[in-house]
Amino acid sequence: MNVMNEQTKSQDVKSMNSYLAPRVRDIPPSGIRKFFDLASGNKDVITLGVGEPDFVTPWHVREACVFSLERGRTAYTSNAGMIELREAIASYLYDSFAVSYDAKDQILVTVGGSEAIDLALRA
Repeated sequence: MNVMNEQTKSQDVKSMNSYLAPRVRDIPPSGIRKFFDLASGNKDVITLGVGEPDFVTPWHVREACVFSLERGRTAYTSNAGMIELREAIASYLYDSFAVSYDAKDQILVTVGGSEAIDLALRA
């Protein structure tokens, strides 16, 4: 990022901060956010943090998302994930690895790797 963009960004943040209540403005950034910022500036560091893929979401996935939205599927799902997705995962595991899991009781879908690791360690 060039110096001009950095100056503009800094001015934008200062302007935005003038609208915030002092108690909100004075909340320090989280330690994990500081770590991610530090890691993002080092090409030799692999960060497993924010969960942003390093590839563009494939078109068929984006198309399926739009189609789902157009059908009105905008509500939260079960905490375990949609049963159709869990059944598809069970089918994939059976077809690919010849292992059987009950989609209803033995598979759950998390919102990301951090949640999956946390739940696995807690179990």
